[in-house]
Amino acid sequence: MNHKILQLRELLNRKESEKKPYQSIFSGCLPLDRLLPQRGFQQGSLVEWIAGGAGSGASLLAMQAARSACRGGGTLVLVDRAQSFYPPGAAACQLDLQNTIVVLPAGEQDECWALEQALRCPDVAAVVAWPQRLTSHTFRRLQLAAEHGGSLGLLVRPAAARNESSWASVRMLVSPSPRAESPRVGRQGWQVGIELLRCGGLFGTKPIEVEIDDQTGEVRDAYPRPLAAQLAGTAPDPRKARA
Repeated sequence: MNHKILQLRELLNRKESEKKPYQSIFSGCLPLDRLLPQRGFQQGSLVEWIAGGAGSGASLLAMQAARSACRGGGTLVLVDRAQSFYPPGAAACQLDLQNTIVVLPAGEQDECWALEQALRCPDVAAVVAWPQRLTSHTFRRLQLAAEHGGSLGLLVRPAAARNESSWASVRMLVSPSPRAESPRVGRQGWQVGIELLRCGGLFGTKPIEVEIDDQTGEVRDAYPRPLAAQLAGTAPDPRKARA
């Protein structure tokens, strides 16, 4: 019996060693990548975007990350139970619609089933969904499915989900910036704050502020500083420097 157990253990170890290491994926937001310990998201994992209010930009940030995940090939699957996906807006943000599958589940059970199947498929690079409620058991199944398929799962959740248990590798709160000012000349967009609630062993960080371009969906620093000053860490706050 012991011999059989050792053979099985050796076989499992060999299978594990044959797995290709998952790569880091650009989040679509450079300021966020600078905050993440691995400078991006990991394939085969779940990322949870918690929308902290109307106009938070959480869905757009998730779409940008999905676009990055699909650059090397693979299909994007959108599980859109609320049927809120707007193709012209996605095309304007340079999402490849020809390589996108939109699933319209009728209820919560169908939504969770579609999510799990899409995450488990090795030909899917990224999955975006907007689940309102996830039990801990269902969340765990989704995490295992993403790990098995190697896809990136991007879940946009309501504010109430912050108090629920989560199996996401990265968990963020995205809220409209309370310090947003009038648009600067030549730039059109709105500002949001991103707070990293959990990422590996990192819990809670000071929120960063980013600006989302209305036309292209591009995400950039809300208050960029000169490069030399960034390296020195002595740049004045541009909001305080104004006359």
